Parts: sequence; structure tokens; C-alpha cells
Amino acid sequence: MKVLITGGAGFIGSHLAKYLLEENHHITIIDTFSDYYDVTRKKEHLEQIQTIGEFYLETFDLRDEVKTLRHFRENSYDAVIHLAALPGVQYSITHPHEYIDHDIKAVVNVLRAAGETGVPHVVFGSSSSVYGDVEGPVREDQAEGKVKSPYAAAKSGAESFCHAYSSLYGFKLSILRFFTVYGPWGRPDMAIPLFIKKILNGEKIEIYGRDQSRDFTYIDDIVRGIFLSLHQQTESEVFNLGNGQPIELQRLIDLLVDHFPDAKIVDRPFRKGDVKHTWSDIHKAQEQLGYHPEIDINEGLRRTIAWAKKYYE
Repeated sequence: MKVLITGGAGFIGSHLAKYLLEENHHITIIDTFSDYYDVTRKKEHLEQIQTIGEFYLETFDLRDEVKTLRHFRENSYDAVIHLAALPGVQYSITHPHEYIDHDIKAVVNVLRAAGETGVPHVVFGSSSSVYGDVEGPVREDQAEGKVKSPYAAAKSGAESFCHAYSSLYGFKLSILRFFTVYGPWGRPDMAIPLFIKKILNGEKIEIYGRDQSRDFTYIDDIVRGIFLSLHQQTESEVFNLGNGQPIELQRLIDLLVDHFPDAKIVDRPFRKGDVKHTWSDIHKAQEQLGYHPEIDINEGLRRTIAWAKKYYE
């Protein structure tokens, strides 16, 4: 299968590229190497992919409609997995217009190009943030647009464009809502990798409400879920990809202290834009994709800490 991964130099994209290469698929990556976090890290991701096998790399900005359409016309794909995005809830509050550009305009360009060139299947990497603050495990039909940040609004809007272009061009659409992904090579602004790095550096970690909880999902489980979506037998669908077991931040702190008894923790007020809880109902993905997360928080954290110690030291 010939697969295009947009944002393939990022955290999820690079892990996915390695997995697909191991499964003998032909991979092309498009990445603009934005400086939201250190570009050097993304280049290291590519080096890791190269240890698995050969792939094609294109470096351009998907906000450029002409270049995007030209690329699709010059190449043929069995599936496009769109992971390229500007992440970050807090950054979106101070830079909202960038999210309209990166997380909506770029998506529209990819969707239109895929439709114009007859790509049969588009997979869109969305986010649990589209649910807003909903109590209990959330089903896919519970996203009502009542989001809490510009980032979440952009993801919700992008999902609507996905449905529109799937209807216009007839390609199969898989929308995957990821729940708090973590693991080795994790995005450095996310809670778990950020906390571990600060602890290793002897710095304080800041907690914005110990009563919060997150459905932390290990990267390998997310990658398997994306892979399964490439082979889904149903028509266009939306799926939650999470662990299905929310973890309170107090428990996460306790687990970190078990590994790092000298960890210094500072409590801060709850931040606007954040949600207090995330919890995925994954029954649909289990039944229709055969998705079953395998790595719990204890094992996932152990693996992530082991990687971080090796990487930073």
C-alpha cells in the first residue's frame, strides 16, 4: 500500500511511519518542520525512521494550495493519513489565527487535493478536545461543538470539512480522535514528557489542578489503532482511540515520585482553555476495528522514563 503521512516528522507520525515500514508499506512523508518545538527533534525522528527502511520526504507547507495539489497530481496514494497540525491548547489562546491556517486551511487543501486526484481513503487525526468538558466516558456521537479552546475549535471545524469533502468526492473517511498520547519521543510540551525532563534536570514541575484526569494513551496503541483504520471494512466513520482508563493527575504524580523520590512539585491555579477530564469510550473502535489498547500507565510510564533517561543523559 502506498501511504502518505502528513506531519510524518512529528511524534505520532514518525512512530506510525516506522510501523508501516515494518509492515512493508511504501511511505511518503510531508512535513514543513514548523518551530512549535525544536526542529532538531523532528530531524532525529526522521533518523529513527531511516533505521527501519527507506521512505520519501517532501518538505513544504500544506497551507500552499498550489504546491499541495501539484504534489498529489504527481503522486498516487492508496491512503492519506493527515497528522500535520499545530498542537497546543495554551498556545492557541494567544495565537488563534495560526490555528485557522495550520489546522483548518491546510486540512482543506489536503482534502481537496485527495478528492481531485482520486485518493480512496483519507484518515484524519483529530483530538479528544472536540468533546469539551463532558463527564464520564464519551462516545463518538457526543461531540456537540461546545469546545474550550481555539485549538479544539479548529479540530472540530476541520472534522466538518472532512465530512464535507468526503461527501463531495466520495472517498472513505476515518476520523480518529486521539486521547492524550504519550511515550518515547513524546512531544516535549505534553505533560508526561515535560514532567520527566524537568525532573531529570532538577527543576520543579507545575500542576494545574490535581483533581484533573486524563485518558493517557501509549503511542504504540495509537499507532496500532491508526493501522487498523486503514483496513476498516465499514464506510466512513469516527473512532475514539484512547486507553479507556482515565488517570487522575494525583495518581500520575504519585507514580512519578515512585520513580523520582526527589521530584519537586508546585501547584498552580487551573488554566483557562483546559478541560478537567478526558475519558474515551472505545467500544466502537473495539467492535469495528479490533482495537484493544495493551499498555497501561505503569508500563507506559516505565518505558517512557527509560527512554528519557537514555536520551537526555
